[in-house]
Amino acid sequence: MSLVSPFRARLYRHDPGSDLSALAAPPYDVVSPEQRAALLAEEPHNVVALELPDGPLDPAVPGNRYEHGRATWNAWYRDDILVDDDSPAVYVVEQSWEHEGRHIRRRGFVAAVQLHPFSDRVILPHERTLPKAIADRLELTRATSANLSQVFGLFADPAGETDGIFDACIGTDPMLSATDDEGVCSRLWAIRDAGTIEAIAAIIGDREVYIADGHHRYTTALAYRDERRARALAEGTAPEDPAYDRVMMVLVNMDDPELTILPTHRLARAAGAFDAAAFWEHMARYFDLKDSPAPHESDLAKSRRTAFIVRTAGGSPRLATLRADVDPAAVIGGDHTDDWKRLDVTVLQDLVLKPFFGIDPGDASTLDRLSFAKDALTALQVRDADVAFVLAPTRMDQLRAVALAGETMPQKSTYFYPKLLSGLLFRSLD
Repeated sequence: MSLVSPFRARLYRHDPGSDLSALAAPPYDVVSPEQRAALLAEEPHNVVALELPDGPLDPAVPGNRYEHGRATWNAWYRDDILVDDDSPAVYVVEQSWEHEGRHIRRRGFVAAVQLHPFSDRVILPHERTLPKAIADRLELTRATSANLSQVFGLFADPAGETDGIFDACIGTDPMLSATDDEGVCSRLWAIRDAGTIEAIAAIIGDREVYIADGHHRYTTALAYRDERRARALAEGTAPEDPAYDRVMMVLVNMDDPELTILPTHRLARAAGAFDAAAFWEHMARYFDLKDSPAPHESDLAKSRRTAFIVRTAGGSPRLATLRADVDPAAVIGGDHTDDWKRLDVTVLQDLVLKPFFGIDPGDASTLDRLSFAKDALTALQVRDADVAFVLAPTRMDQLRAVALAGETMPQKSTYFYPKLLSGLLFRSLD
């Protein structure tokens, strides 16, 4: 059975080429309550009404968010706010934006991808999932019986075999578009030609798919599939290739040179009084330290070894570069591969955050003293923290090596920019 299949999307009713910016939103897990309220004030049918419905989280409480989600999904379809596409398709989404004065675009296929447990080594994760987040998404999936947003997956295409398909599609007028608050424009096309769809499925073939973003969505889809299978077995029915055996996923070529991974910077607080002198003494055990009066993330990219820009509250920034006589694979314990131990985020976690600050990813009670920032300048202001650490981005070859080894990276090791917009496509599972 093909890993990739077309599907008949459900989408907002629109005229060809419509701008759906007012209806779209960032992924549910990065939308604040204030942003949700603002989106709905502008457009009551914004997708956040589906992704983040009103009501309490407890599914046992009457009027909970999942009941509201089901009612909204059904009402919008009944009232033709949401409609089914004319026929099944593999969709193409292109996101374009300006980054540091350069125009960048990212292209991907949106398809129904066959679900596999991670143990099959077909779909590979690189981050851990949190049970609480999965429980919320599973309840919402049960209520709506739908994929409300896409998983972001990566496949290897070093020869660029899919480029011609993208180019031919993007040379035509898009179905619709939407632009987010950061100026990222997403445009959507539909491929309905059976021969082209077969070519896409053949190129992707049995190659591994790496989850870039949406681990919770994917794990939720697996759990939902297993529930539906168990129910069908109990009822004595066995539907052929049911919709719940697949998940809506955007597939992007991981060998595309314009694929952008940004770092997520760290801010740490001590459990008690912070001793700056003791901190720098600890850092000197593993790092060469150099004053950096005008630090920039490009300084990190120039280094062949793990390096951070580090600043204490009220202090001056320094460039901390892992000493040549320190091999993370040798000094970091535990049953992990050398590739995992040499990740910058691992070095920071195991050589600094855990031993000096007592911040341990295995101890949830310590994690409230660790926060994150997307922007380096924001991080280096060291607000509500004792120390800021500016990191370099995780490289694609590192992600691939860790995922292929069956390991998962520390929290927030990768930030694929931009996020996928929600609201362009939905997929019913009934």
